[in-house]
Amino acid sequence: MPYAARLLSASLLPTLALLPPRGNPGGWSMAPAGGGRPSFYAEGAPGTVQQDTLTVTNRGTGPVTLRLGGTGVRVTFAAPRLRVPARTRAEVPFTVAVPAGAAPGDRSGTLTARDGEGLAATVPVHLRVDGPALSALTVEHLAVRPDRITYELVNRGTTVLVPKLAVRAEGVFGRVLDRPARTLPVRLPPGRRLRLAEPWPDRPKLDAVDIRLTVTAPGGAADSAAVSARFVPWGAVGAVAVPLGGAGAVVVVRRRRRRTAGAGDVLTGAAV
Repeated sequence: MPYAARLLSASLLPTLALLPPRGNPGGWSMAPAGGGRPSFYAEGAPGTVQQDTLTVTNRGTGPVTLRLGGTGVRVTFAAPRLRVPARTRAEVPFTVAVPAGAAPGDRSGTLTARDGEGLAATVPVHLRVDGPALSALTVEHLAVRPDRITYELVNRGTTVLVPKLAVRAEGVFGRVLDRPARTLPVRLPPGRRLRLAEPWPDRPKLDAVDIRLTVTAPGGAADSAAVSARFVPWGAVGAVAVPLGGAGAVVVVRRRRRRTAGAGDVLTGAAV
């Protein structure tokens, strides 16, 4: 039967071999058509539409009306509202649309049926989006604050990143901060931006410092950014015309970043 015709109506088949129940006490159940599948699986490139069929079996002695829906994936049913006679099985075609701008990877969702009594049943849906896996990130908006270093990470690739961060700072008389690479407690999905802070409570009171952040992630993603700052204890020398809060001030004199593959634009400017 052509798929377009199947979309116009759900075929109702006499029950010859009832499917195993899926734990719904209302006398009806749902499962992928064909039997033997615990869930639906679809795979396709962004912008494509995949199709499959859902089977609903009414084992009861009276008809049941169900409302069909989906979560987590874009699902369209041939019949979103379905009436199944007693001791009858209905097969309902549906489609899963892969978003045009979707990044490659796996997604999950569910198909849901709910009757007029509020009883519901679900079937899992697993969707794989085809495409090349690209690991890329940038470090942006690096700034030095009185007790911390702030920055933003941007996932420029198509895979979820678990980044590692290393921090170094060189002062006039040598290294004043050296934190080797460690895994950050974050997961960064494709296209997402995350603002983070690195504590630095014991920064120098008087120094001119170059700070560099280097971020890496599995798959070859890497970027770094640097900023130069001067720490001046204005209060100690009585040279403050306006209260700055605390024993000193941070003056950022320039920003720079080393460009890497996939990095964004160079940021320039000053911050206090």
